[in-house]
Amino acid sequence: MRILLLSAYDAVSHQYWRKGLVNALPEHDWTVLSLPARYFSWRIRGNSLSWAFGERERLQQPYDLIIATSMVDLTSLRGFVPSLAQTPCVIYFHENQFAYPASGHEHQSVEPLILNLYNALCADRVLFNSGYNRDTLLEGADRLLRKLPDQVPPGLVEQIRARSEVLHVPLPEQVFLPAAPVEGPLEIVWNHRWEFDKGPELLLAAVERLQTDHVDFRLHVVGQQFRRVPPVFDQLKQRLESGGQLGYWGHIESTEAYRRLLQRSDVVLSTALHDFQGIAVLEAVAAGCRPVVPDRLAYRELFAAEYRYAEQQETSALARMLGELSASKHRGEPIRTPAVEHLGWPALKASWGRVIETLTQGGAPSL
Repeated sequence: MRILLLSAYDAVSHQYWRKGLVNALPEHDWTVLSLPARYFSWRIRGNSLSWAFGERERLQQPYDLIIATSMVDLTSLRGFVPSLAQTPCVIYFHENQFAYPASGHEHQSVEPLILNLYNALCADRVLFNSGYNRDTLLEGADRLLRKLPDQVPPGLVEQIRARSEVLHVPLPEQVFLPAAPVEGPLEIVWNHRWEFDKGPELLLAAVERLQTDHVDFRLHVVGQQFRRVPPVFDQLKQRLESGGQLGYWGHIESTEAYRRLLQRSDVVLSTALHDFQGIAVLEAVAAGCRPVVPDRLAYRELFAAEYRYAEQQETSALARMLGELSASKHRGEPIRTPAVEHLGWPALKASWGRVIETLTQGGAPSL
């Protein structure tokens, strides 16, 4: 099969998915186009223009299937390059703009929401990395359509729902590693982007509570950083340094060193305002960490209740769970972790192959 793979806002998580897809299914002939993850407003509206007139020769080649991320302006691209309108298309949602938390600093625009809606209606198949992602898109699309003044055809959300399926981003085999815990305090790793939507304020509040309660822990704050880092991270570092609980701080360039940190850590922590699948958490769990995650977002479908802290009074609930795990470690009790092998490429490859095969044969994948 000749497959055109389009990633219009090629963030780290999108690269992770598309590279895994190409590597896992080498029997297909892949053509990959991607654009840098910057200038968000321009990128999501301009990608069709950039590609249609900058990559026209490649786009006009005969393809059996298009797989595009939800950031691709698919309707415009198919209009600019009419041959693509005849090619079956899958849209993959890593996230959706209806459920993306607002920082309060962005320009308010309905454009990203409309892009999500049009893409979901334009594609032959709509895939989501979690049920949470699917449900929040459908609910958000319904709210938006109800606000529009007139001439809104009925049944649009039902059309999207009928073509939708949950298919997780699979984990590569190399992230499944044996745990290598160390003695001493509870080793906690927080391995997320250093941005507001990953909940650093909740992280700081939990650290303050743990210090007040004299919990024995060490916190490693790692993950991707950008030019503008929320000031709360400076406060967090000062707190950890003053209490003697600071572990690794900052992005770890070496993949091998990062994975060794995951293997030696006891807990992987999420304080996120949004996680549509939580790849960073899942990779840590695959290396032996116990997840401590909020009782919301995609985590409700990934982990049992014992791994999720309550949504009410989250700071107290989170600190209490970590305190109990610290006490358990000091008693010499094993820290249980859930299995995530069902989310690896060996387990999910057949499902991705089924979607491709069925669509290229002119049908719709059965659910």
